[in-house]
Amino acid sequence: MTGPAAAPNPAGTAATPSGAAGGHAASGRGRPGGFVPGADRAVAPAPTDLALPVAGRKLLTAADGAVLRVADLPADTAWVPLGTLDGVPAWAAEATGQEELSGATGLPARWRGWVSLAAEVPEPLATLAGRALTVVDWRRTHRWCGACRAELADVPGESARRCPDCDLYVPMRLSAAVLVAITRPGPAGRPDELLLVRHAYGPTALWALVAGFVEAGETLEAAAHREVGEEVGLTLAGLAYFGSQPWALSGPNVLLTGFTATAADPGAEPVVDGRELTEARWFPLDRLPAELPPAYSISRWLIDATATAARR
Repeated sequence: MTGPAAAPNPAGTAATPSGAAGGHAASGRGRPGGFVPGADRAVAPAPTDLALPVAGRKLLTAADGAVLRVADLPADTAWVPLGTLDGVPAWAAEATGQEELSGATGLPARWRGWVSLAAEVPEPLATLAGRALTVVDWRRTHRWCGACRAELADVPGESARRCPDCDLYVPMRLSAAVLVAITRPGPAGRPDELLLVRHAYGPTALWALVAGFVEAGETLEAAAHREVGEEVGLTLAGLAYFGSQPWALSGPNVLLTGFTATAADPGAEPVVDGRELTEARWFPLDRLPAELPPAYSISRWLIDATATAARR
C-alpha cells in the first residue's frame, strides 16, 4: 500500500483556531480543542457551525480555502454531524450537483480534493475533512441491510446504523494499515541507514516506507512483520509504535499506523517482491533522496523523526 500517516506531534502542523476556521470568528461551545469526532444529532446546526459539503471525493470550500459555515448553505441542507474542531461543531452534507451547490452559497467557492486541502491547512482540519469524506461515503454505501434488505436507521449518538427488521448492527468500520521505518547501522564512522522503497502503483517516483493493510485476525505488530517479510524479505527487531493518521487519500475509512524498527540482520539486503514494490534501497540518514512523501503524511513524519533522532 502506498503511503503516509500521522504522528502525535508532527512538525509544522500545529492546530490553530484561526487556521482551522478559515479566519471566521469561532463560536466555541464548550468542547475540547483540536478535532474531536462525534455523531450527536440532538442539537441542530447553528449558523456559525463549520460546514463541509461533499460531492464524490471532493469538498466545497470558500475560494480562499476557508471552511464554509452552515449559514453559507441553503436552509434545507441535510446536515450530518462530524464532531467539533476547536470547540466548534462541524457538519457534512452530500451534494448531488457541484455547480448548483457552488452557486447556492452566494460566495466565491471551489471544489477540491483532500490532498490539495491537506497540503495547505493545519492537521486537525485535514483530519476533519477526511472524516467528512468518510462519513458521507459510508452513509451513501450503507443504506440497506445486507441480511434482509430493509432500509437501515441511524443509531442515535453513534456513527452506526441498525436494521429495524432484523436488528443487524452496522458500525462505520476502519481499514487499518501499517508503515515501518526500518534502520540499520551504517558502515564504520557513517550514519545509520534507512530503508526506502518505490511502489508499483500510486506515486511511483516517491521513495516511501514499506506499508500494507492489516488482515482480519491480525495484530498491527504482526502485520508490520508480515508486510516487511513479504515485500522486502527482511526480519525486524525492536518494533515500536510511532503514531497514527486517518488517511483519506487511500480511500474512506483508512487508518495508517506507523512503526519504527531495526533490521534483525544488519547485513541483510532487501529483495523486492516485484509485485507491490519495484525498488528498495538503504539510504544514509544524512543523504536521503529529495523524492520523499508529502509533509502532511505520517510516512514523512516517520522519516523526518528518524533522521532527526540520528543527529542527536
